[in-house]
Amino acid sequence: MSSEKTIPNTHPHSLEEEEEEEDDDPPMLSSQAIEALRELLTEQNRTIDTDTGATAVDDVALLTEDWRMSQFWYDRETAETVAREVHALCSSIQSPSVACLACPTLYVYLKKLHPDIPVQLLEYDKRFEKYGSEFTFYDYNEPEELPSKLKHACQIVIADPPYLSKECLDKVAQTISFLAHPEDFHLLLLTGEVQKDRAAELLGLRPCQFRPQHSSKLGNEFRLFTNYDPGMRLGGWEQEQ
Repeated sequence: MSSEKTIPNTHPHSLEEEEEEEDDDPPMLSSQAIEALRELLTEQNRTIDTDTGATAVDDVALLTEDWRMSQFWYDRETAETVAREVHALCSSIQSPSVACLACPTLYVYLKKLHPDIPVQLLEYDKRFEKYGSEFTFYDYNEPEELPSKLKHACQIVIADPPYLSKECLDKVAQTISFLAHPEDFHLLLLTGEVQKDRAAELLGLRPCQFRPQHSSKLGNEFRLFTNYDPGMRLGGWEQEQ
């Protein structure tokens, strides 16, 4: 006996019509599948801005990392800690002007926590042009190719050189000198432990006890250096041995 199914001799279109009728029925999902889909969509809506591909941080957004540009965002604790430190510094300055040099994470958290603080983001990634007048294109290979209005205009600079190389830190140091206010200037440098001696030599910086961390775990140990004594904040300066 043949195992093939016998097809009735019907109107040539009857099978197609039957398939079309079946296709008209809406697909059915189990209650478990619907709940799982709802949770997934809720999580995506909470963390992803579907228009920009940006990770939402309340009313500001941090775009997804582009590793080709050596982008590694700081985790929430690190960004909030540094933002609080900048706010503490600003409280003692009559008209503070802050520059975030190649550190969009910190710009985003500053705008989230302290939207009243004027902050300029100097960044190579033009996706951050969405922040309008607070964005300035910056290429560390051209350390002083910046608007003249920024020259010696910043009392606080937070800098995160994109590469852990002597050449990169040297050029970023030139930019910092360009930005630094001649009378009242505070610098926070976030970079690798390997730059400790060079940071001290170039910019007179000392490491704090606080250790920055990234959302993506990196193999290199990072440190936070300052040109001022933070006192009890940031864990204080690390004691010299």
